Amino acid sequence: MLAETVREAARRFGDAAAFVDPDGTRLSFAALDAGSEAVAAGLAARGLGAGDRLVLRLASTSRYVLAYAAAAKLGAVTAGVNPVLAPPEQVRLAELADPRLVLTEPGEVDELAAFGAARREPGRAPRPLPADDGRPVAIVFTSGTTGAPKAAVFTERQLRAVTRIDTGGVWAEQPGEPTLASTQFAHVGFMTKLPWYLRRGLRMFIQGRWRARDTLALLAEHRMSTVNAVAPQLALLLRVPDFDDFDLGAVKLIVAGAAASPPTLIEEARRRLDARYSVRYSSTESGGCGLGTDPDADDDEALFTIGRPRPGIACEIRDEEGRPAAVDEVGELWLRTPSAFAGYWRDPAATAATLVDGWIRTGDLGRHDERGLVRLAGRRKEMFIRGGYNVYPAEVEAALGTHPAVAQCAVVPRPDPVMGEVGVAVVVVRDGAPAPALADLRDHLSSRLAHHKLPEDLRLVTDLPLTAVHKLDRAALSRRILDSP
Repeated sequence: MLAETVREAARRFGDAAAFVDPDGTRLSFAALDAGSEAVAAGLAARGLGAGDRLVLRLASTSRYVLAYAAAAKLGAVTAGVNPVLAPPEQVRLAELADPRLVLTEPGEVDELAAFGAARREPGRAPRPLPADDGRPVAIVFTSGTTGAPKAAVFTERQLRAVTRIDTGGVWAEQPGEPTLASTQFAHVGFMTKLPWYLRRGLRMFIQGRWRARDTLALLAEHRMSTVNAVAPQLALLLRVPDFDDFDLGAVKLIVAGAAASPPTLIEEARRRLDARYSVRYSSTESGGCGLGTDPDADDDEALFTIGRPRPGIACEIRDEEGRPAAVDEVGELWLRTPSAFAGYWRDPAATAATLVDGWIRTGDLGRHDERGLVRLAGRRKEMFIRGGYNVYPAEVEAALGTHPAVAQCAVVPRPDPVMGEVGVAVVVVRDGAPAPALADLRDHLSSRLAHHKLPEDLRLVTDLPLTAVHKLDRAALSRRILDSP
């Protein structure tokens, strides 16, 4: 599916730019097709064949895309390793895939292309692989925020399903719509979605390292209509001192995924960008497809929920026994989607625990209301118990985020000799707002949450620690809180 899409995009869009590297180098759709053929020949000469794993420990540039497309043309499986991770972490993930080849330097892709081009017979294109929906194409490593990372496998069938969910399978009539690469290419948001990016004829601008001010400059310069980001990135964009000096009038839609969006962030982003806002919820295992709020939703849906399942996707909240939970009852969120991963690489036990009768057990807790909207309550492993009562950090954070002085927040537990555990509110104060006291926050929350859910300690910080994919790093935050007086 990926290989045929690369070829068809080249035929349709030709020399139009598909990717623009941080240094300004452009890779056209035609060059992606021809270049990946050459890289494929180079990889084949080094012994990579159908079913073999190619690990890419490469920065997110056009060379990564060339190698990924080349492997797909050979029927090999690409596993991307985020280069932001520490070297020992990268090595562990690479070993998990049991690779035939590992590429660690961008120059290696150039060498493969040159070698492959020299060996190819002029005018003779390689024979395309026969169609096989069950053929593995990509391995995407989970973030490991609640345990050891696992390797989720996606086949041609899942990539086709992702494309159908996100685009309806329709090709763009012409190329050129500019967009930003908002995630590392090793992330599920690129590995499973590259085919539909190509179908849309997108011109994707790649940032070497995400910086808020550089992002605003690109949005303004190229008159981009959509901002794709995670909530922490959006919060940083709004904190750029000269934000209002950028001409962002072309922006019409904000799509925020991967992390919950605090209500005050949604309100501020909508107002200052004069754009609609859609919260998206998904997981690595779902192929990056799941639920979303309507961009034109009322405030209750837009500010406090993750919306409803997208077309073709089912969602249920289930209790501890796996039975559907009642309205407003907290339970685990289960997803059923044609884009669901095929399984974890060589880990049938973990696969069976997560993929049950075609349903993905996400490990996230939530509840649905009478309108069918889903409200997150946090991760199952993040829940803590105060005095015998369950407390879900995400629920407290959603309410805490409505305080006018709170720009970003998190709630983590700390041990307590009486209650067992109590909540600590960690707050980044909104620019220009007075720093709130714990009593102020508790008073604000008292009409929204039960008494046992109110935080009993407060830490004011300048920023929250993030993982390599810009999610809140709760483990690092908990260590920071427990290690500080």
